Amino acid sequence: MDSSGISLRYVLDDQYTSSSGAKFPVKWSPPEVFNFCKYSSKSDVWSFGVLMWEAFTEGRMPFEQSHNHEVVTLITQGHRLYRPKMATPTIYDIMQRCWHERPEERPSFSKICIMISDALDSDAAPPN
Repeated sequence: MDSSGISLRYVLDDQYTSSSGAKFPVKWSPPEVFNFCKYSSKSDVWSFGVLMWEAFTEGRMPFEQSHNHEVVTLITQGHRLYRPKMATPTIYDIMQRCWHERPEERPSFSKICIMISDALDSDAAPPN
């Protein structure tokens, strides 16, 4: 923690580690975080996928019926959040790509921007 009491993360080669073994939000975390405390931009992509899910469920709690230790087991077994009613299959596909078990298989944020833009373009009504 720094002098303000804020826990710091150090960035090295696109991976960062908590400076104090700080607690982390399990329901927003990928397997490599809760198994190895291994953070990277790809773990942030996983969390972004959960944030998208929250937006499309109008703020529901991810895995709301499960305790943290149950979420770890579910994720490790390959379970993922369900498709929200408000999310098109294309948008849900983006979420699922964010939740790939292997970090290197998750899209980058720049790729996510392109995928979301393409999804919005394809969902737009054709001009009259």
